[in-house]
Amino acid sequence: MTPTEIAAKLHIRDVTLLAGRLLLSLIFVHEALVLATHFEGARKAMAALGVGTPLLLATIALQLGAGLSVALGILTRLGAVALGLFCLMTASLFHTNFASQNELLHFEKDLAIAGGMFILALAGSGRLSVDRVLAGFVNGRAGTKTAAIVSKTIEPHLSTGETSLPI
Repeated sequence: MTPTEIAAKLHIRDVTLLAGRLLLSLIFVHEALVLATHFEGARKAMAALGVGTPLLLATIALQLGAGLSVALGILTRLGAVALGLFCLMTASLFHTNFASQNELLHFEKDLAIAGGMFILALAGSGRLSVDRVLAGFVNGRAGTKTAAIVSKTIEPHLSTGETSLPI
């Protein structure tokens, strides 16, 4: 299939979901890499906020793992829910000094990102995702018994009737 034929088959919904996934995940992957590469400074800053090293490590792992999950479209729904909950917790634990305009802005941004993540969790990753490629590979290459199991696992998308993995 040529690039022109591929482009003709893509729907604006799938391209938009890909762009949204990449934009939403960028902040988390970037922040995880910054925290990991400047670990000692991050550890001291987090300690000043009452966050210990194990929780810092968990934060880096969550932001990197779930951020890449959303970006690549691997278990996108699970990654999006995890990051949405992370944003809600961050907003409610660290950005509650509404007397500071900067803190209020961070609080509102965390809420907005959480909302975007929850919408992504409902929409799924779309056709331009690793999950979709794997599902197509399994459906196309599997024997009848495996294909039957996979067809029960992959359910139609509520709004479009397209298939996607349930997670």
